[in-house]
Amino acid sequence: MGDKRSIGARIGDFFSWLGKDLADIGRTFAEGDFRTRISFLIMGFGQLLRGQIVRGIAMLAAEIALLYYIFGFGAGYLKDFLTLGTKGRGFNPDGTVSYGDNSFFILLYGILTIIAILMLLLVWRINVKQNEEAQRLLAAGKKLPSNKKDLYSLLDENFDKTLLALPVIGIFVFTVLPIIFMICVAFTNYDYNHQPPSQLFTWVGLENFRNILSVGGTGYGKTFFSVLGWTLVWAFFATFLNYFLGMAVAILINQKGIKFKKLWRTILVITIAVPQFVSLLYVSKMFAADGLVNAYLLKWGFIERAIPFWTNKTYARILIILINLWIGIPYMMLIATGLLMNIPEDLYESAKIDGANPVQMFFSITLPYMLFVTGPFLLTQFIGNLNNFNVIFLLTQGQPQSMKLAGGAGYTDLLVTWLYKLTVTDSDYKMAAVIGIMVFLVTAVISLVVYNVLPSVKDEEGFQ
Repeated sequence: MGDKRSIGARIGDFFSWLGKDLADIGRTFAEGDFRTRISFLIMGFGQLLRGQIVRGIAMLAAEIALLYYIFGFGAGYLKDFLTLGTKGRGFNPDGTVSYGDNSFFILLYGILTIIAILMLLLVWRINVKQNEEAQRLLAAGKKLPSNKKDLYSLLDENFDKTLLALPVIGIFVFTVLPIIFMICVAFTNYDYNHQPPSQLFTWVGLENFRNILSVGGTGYGKTFFSVLGWTLVWAFFATFLNYFLGMAVAILINQKGIKFKKLWRTILVITIAVPQFVSLLYVSKMFAADGLVNAYLLKWGFIERAIPFWTNKTYARILIILINLWIGIPYMMLIATGLLMNIPEDLYESAKIDGANPVQMFFSITLPYMLFVTGPFLLTQFIGNLNNFNVIFLLTQGQPQSMKLAGGAGYTDLLVTWLYKLTVTDSDYKMAAVIGIMVFLVTAVISLVVYNVLPSVKDEEGFQ
């Protein structure tokens, strides 16, 4: 069972742990020999003097590298971190351009410097811990790990850390750092009117969040809740219609007596083989005012004027959901086909003996089994549809537009496509960052709530 203690209790535990750790550091310094005490200032000194050359060189190299970055490069940006620069681009008396401060670089390298300081503290704590452990082993009359053993451990008991080192660095550089940067941008006024290096941007606190959550003012609040509502509606239908219709197609093809089963599956899989970029753009043109669909409907006399498939918000939204069925059903059909084959036939035979009809067997056997097995997949699909950029943008680019919506949003925009427009088209980076945070909060809350009520999570032994 999970930890159900209050947040206050957890905060108390953290400060209790911190107090014990600080006391342990103080005790290590008080009881340590001169090698341990000097290592508090020159990391790796104690290890080197005790013959642990590999550890000592690693600690000393880490300290030198981090201190060089912090004081040789990062400190110049960190000193302006609270203002993000005070001197913009201008002209010198001789007519040359003076570029002044660059808020973008100040924010980016300031964040990196803060992270470097935290890493230095972490490495320093590991260094202290190693000296404490080495002194304890020597006091007990034991030998310290040799350099050969330290190197060998990187390919043996610590081989997992060796393999994960490069991926962890990659995740930090290309995932964690951009997320931290985006969160910081959400608290600034970084937009088209504040573009470094010509103009500076600065901190504005919670102003952007007040704008996005307020139904008045700039109009961002009304637009946000409108786009959020459509995003949730789209994700619901795009997930569950595909799920149940894909399952229905799989059940239909698997029925005894159905001929050419491989042919039907192959025809459906062809829609997966064609890249969405090609198929969705083609379908978008088909339903345009001058597209094939309207042209033939007019030619055959079914309509008197072109149907505004993409310019009427209701038509556009319904059409997007229907077109997505054509894309999503084959995926679900393939998944459901494999799962349906794993349901024991004995269950169906017993149900038939008890007089159950096909509908009763579906709701009593097939559907519970499918929901149990595919519950986490269904949640993943729902979260994926919340951020489904391809279908929306390739079909409508978020159209139709409206003056009632702020930030260039359209009636078919999802939060993720609106974020894209704010970034690429309007250069409103601050509001795009806020929306990015809101998208994370929405998906995180839905994921945590739904995941904890899934049958496959609450009752793992249910179908075993």
